[in-house]
Amino acid sequence: MGQNAPHYPLEKLPPLREKVETIEILRQTNKSTAALAELKGIAKTIPNQAILMNAIVLQEAKDSSEIENIITTQDELYKALTVNKTHVSPETKEVVNYRKALFHGFDLAKSQGFLRVNDIVGIQQKLVDNTAGIRSTPGTVLKNDTTGEIVYTPPQDKAEILDLLTNFIKHFNQQDDLSPLINLAVLHYQFESIHPFYDGNGRTGRILNILYLILNELIDVPILILSSYIIANKPEYYRLLDQTNRTGKWEEWILFMLKAIEITSKNTISRIINIKDQLDSTIIKVQEKSPKVYRKELVELLFEQPYSKIEFVVNKLGVERKAASRYLKELEDIGIVASQKVGRETLYINKELIEILKK
Repeated sequence: MGQNAPHYPLEKLPPLREKVETIEILRQTNKSTAALAELKGIAKTIPNQAILMNAIVLQEAKDSSEIENIITTQDELYKALTVNKTHVSPETKEVVNYRKALFHGFDLAKSQGFLRVNDIVGIQQKLVDNTAGIRSTPGTVLKNDTTGEIVYTPPQDKAEILDLLTNFIKHFNQQDDLSPLINLAVLHYQFESIHPFYDGNGRTGRILNILYLILNELIDVPILILSSYIIANKPEYYRLLDQTNRTGKWEEWILFMLKAIEITSKNTISRIINIKDQLDSTIIKVQEKSPKVYRKELVELLFEQPYSKIEFVVNKLGVERKAASRYLKELEDIGIVASQKVGRETLYINKELIEILKK
């Protein structure tokens, strides 16, 4: 494209119906809707939803950050959330911030039932840990990481950005007879193209995807991780964003996003079934081998907090530190958890759960 990529003015929403409701798109929408409905049902089989939220949100935070080349490990992340450490790598801190931003958005969606432009700004602030807000100085361009050439020039004028965001949020909150999954693909394209912030646009956009599904009651808690699919198909994701921008043709982009929903739903279903099986077998094992320390809440805690510590047990079960320590040691003796020293703290790790989450 050369140094100066052409600037295609961004059309306001909604696009023409016939462009986003082709036969192919409607066919794929049916498959994606069915997979998502099955996921919503399976998620309910785990009575303690905190187990799913903690496990899956952390994975989403890790994957979504990885798309932006912010790489950390599951181990570092759990340690950062469990131990009051001052030395956390900048990458890990960014992923922890993503989790905070997602939970903040989830609370807003649940309490309000809609989002405002200011809410999006608030989510992005928690994500990037600064208050720069919406872009007000021109000069932002998107470049190819490898060649350095400009591939896209988003809207530059703050008034235009605000106008487009107002149009975006109106359609984000609006419910009509267009399938919400088709609308999700359209909204995600639009947000990434407006590119309203200096930093964190991709991650904010992926958080908005999850919140949109929750607001439309397609899932109850933030458990659909599209980021893992985007990582696996990153060149295609960016190619289709660019193609839609240049040609105004929606079909391939929408099909890509619908496929992401279908495949991710199926992967998440099998992960939830594995977590539930592991939870059930752990309950049986503790009942058989350590009936004296068995309490359902104690086993659930090891799934809510795969890296656990004495303090968590004290708070969850309302027992003395001494008793909490004894419970965890006994669970270690029967092979349910493995202990690890981190600074002055001892963490008790639910290794089998961590293996499921890594897959």
